[in-house]
Amino acid sequence: MRRDLGEMSDMAAAERLVSVAGCALLDIGCGAGENARALAERGAEVLGVEPDRQAAAANRTAAPRPGLRFIEAAAEALPAESGTIDGVFFFRSLHHVPPAALDRALDEAMRVLKPATGFLYVVEPAVTGSFHELIRLFHDETAARAAAQAALERIRPRFAAIETCRYLQRPRFADFAALIARFAGSTYNSIRRESIDRPQVRARFAAGQAPDRTSAPDAVAPNRTSAPDTATYIFEQPLLVDLYRGIL
Repeated sequence: MRRDLGEMSDMAAAERLVSVAGCALLDIGCGAGENARALAERGAEVLGVEPDRQAAAANRTAAPRPGLRFIEAAAEALPAESGTIDGVFFFRSLHHVPPAALDRALDEAMRVLKPATGFLYVVEPAVTGSFHELIRLFHDETAARAAAQAALERIRPRFAAIETCRYLQRPRFADFAALIARFAGSTYNSIRRESIDRPQVRARFAAGQAPDRTSAPDAVAPNRTSAPDTATYIFEQPLLVDLYRGIL
């Protein structure tokens, strides 16, 4: 049974479960680097690892931050020495690893971790909630997310301690164009505008309209606890945390 943490940001959940100040960390599949930056701001030395060439290049050319570096690399071949890393994070990225490479990616994470004290922290979207029901109409990740969870189950016997939790976020959009802007044209996927802008998707999106947006709860974005409520369409996205400590 997963412990329910309630509604919160990625960093609020991470701060509740692990201490990162002074740690050497990897953020694998870091995307645009928001969580990597947030970890560095909390006193960690962070290497953001991103396999997508364009996203990795954008990260490397961004303004430098203390304690933060970026590199282009795959989860199956991490650029770190064995037994040197305090913590490895996958924020919604494990299911993007090809299914045939999932075990190798997790083996690599364990290789770089300090055996006695290192931790592996994995956040994955659940295949439940209104946001999943919306996006699966144009980008169905059900099988990929199931494969990631199965890979996580396979490594359980290799750790001394395991903690599982869940928390909730509410993705929010001002209008349908904002949904398209979020998903279409990303360099790390092949989602096209035409696959999103269809009647079925519009109908499911319309079902997320807040009945009274002036009284809707504040937004919870990945690294914010709240924001002014300007969204008209609000969805629910449960997130699953698997935290492993102490390699056996």
